[in-house]
This record gives sequence, structure tokens and C-alpha cells, in this order.
Amino acid sequence: MRLWHVSEQQGIEVFEPRLPPSPGSGISSPVVWAVDEPRLPHYLVPRECPRVAFYALPSTAAADLSRFFGAGTFRHVVAIESAWFERARSTPLWLYEMPAQLFSCVDSNAGYHVSEQVVRPLSVHRVAEPLAQFGERSVELRVVSNLWTLVEAVVGSSVAFSCIRMRNALPPGAVPHNPSVAAEVGVDADHGGHVSALGERHAGGVEEADALEA
Repeated sequence: MRLWHVSEQQGIEVFEPRLPPSPGSGISSPVVWAVDEPRLPHYLVPRECPRVAFYALPSTAAADLSRFFGAGTFRHVVAIESAWFERARSTPLWLYEMPAQLFSCVDSNAGYHVSEQVVRPLSVHRVAEPLAQFGERSVELRVVSNLWTLVEAVVGSSVAFSCIRMRNALPPGAVPHNPSVAAEVGVDADHGGHVSALGERHAGGVEEADALEA
């Protein structure tokens, strides 16, 4: 098993345990966070980018497979707002591989792992074009004008889902300044979406652990 910590910052030599900024994380002590390889694409966008990730489970109902994935070949999707597309396309990221033996799993659906120790990464990889990674990892990148319809749909479905940085999302029903971006990149902005599995409900939406990105 490979574990990763994603950052927009290069040259991090040591990761110090810290308290999660989100009270909904369920973690009350200082830790270092990492995410497993299958869920790594949830973090291949800028740190503050709101997104909805979802994927099919063995238990996902046939109706939800059709609703969220249609006839496509991918069963794993990360959706972002069109307002964030250019920033996501142009922001390089650094992937720090973490020593898996120092971590324990705290959410198997989300792929979240934590360590209470100071951690030195095994290696670091610069990703100049993170969005190119999605297809290589069999994950669909979906660009939509507004995420909230998708949030409401996945929360009530049988897919696994993760809604991240939703405090930065456009308000429900708001229209972005660049609504044509979704069409330009060949994505159906009105499609319901494909989703992945881990979320906690909070007032105003679903939010995930902030500390996974430095």
C-alpha cells in the first residue's frame, strides 16, 4: 500500500503532527495525514478548490450506476467548478510518498490514514499537470457550473462520496463568471455526476479533513 500527502509547497523535509482544522474530522490529537493511492485523485487539484468525488461500490444500486456514471467506462469521478478549472490546470503539485508502516487507517472509504509521529517522506514527485493524471488513473474529471446539485444527489445515493472544501464553493444556484468552460473541455455540466465514498454531514453541506493537503 502506498500513501501520499499532497502539497502546493515543494521542499517539505519533515511533517509535524498538527491538530485538524476541521472539527468534523473525528480526530482530536495532533496527527500527520495521508491518503491512499486509490483516493489520491481527490487531492490532485489546488488545496482550496471545492470538489465532489464519488465512486461506485460493490453495493451501489444499478439505478445509481446509471444515474451517476451513465454509459461511461469510469466508475470514479472528481467534479470541480468551472470557475476553478484554469487554476486546477495550471497549478503544479508535489506528491510526498509517506512510510505506510507509520500510519493507521481512520477511514477506509476515504482512504485516510494518520500518524502521531514526526514523518519524513520517502520521496517527492512534482506533477506539473495534475489534471492529466485523472485519465491515467481511470478517474473522470467532471467540470460543472455549480456543485450543490451534485452534493444533494450523492448524499442521498448508494455511491461512496467525498465533498471537500465546500465552504469555498459557489452558493447553490449561483452562476460562474466563465460558464462556457465546461463546454470547452468537453464535459456535460448538467450531468448528475459520478461520486466516491466518505463524507460526514455538517451544517451547510459535507466537508472532509483539511489537513490532507499542506
